[in-house]
Amino acid sequence: MNVLIGHYNYWIVIFLMMAGLYVVIAQGNLVKKIVGLNIFQASVFILFISMGKVEGGTAPIVTQGVSLYSNPLPHVLILTAIVVGVATTALALALVVRINEAYRSVEEDEIHEQDQSF
Repeated sequence: MNVLIGHYNYWIVIFLMMAGLYVVIAQGNLVKKIVGLNIFQASVFILFISMGKVEGGTAPIVTQGVSLYSNPLPHVLILTAIVVGVATTALALALVVRINEAYRSVEEDEIHEQDQSF
């Protein structure tokens, strides 16, 4: 039982991943799909940050009496991934706006029907 409770952050990651994946697959609304992708992306961020933390480790600043340090690389990579994620979300929302202007809908089925009629 301690194994399950001790790794609660990984259970949160699994739940968020599955919720985000479900939203992407099950929803036909393009905006909801983007939100699902963002939920999935946030779960990956939590996973990397969880793996980068060392129990009892400190910031990697050399001081006397400290021998165990946490690796800062996962945190730096996540900062870069957040910036890329925001840019990707902005681009996706801009594309949804253009699709809405062209097809007057953001529902996948309606867009597909209109596209087949041409």
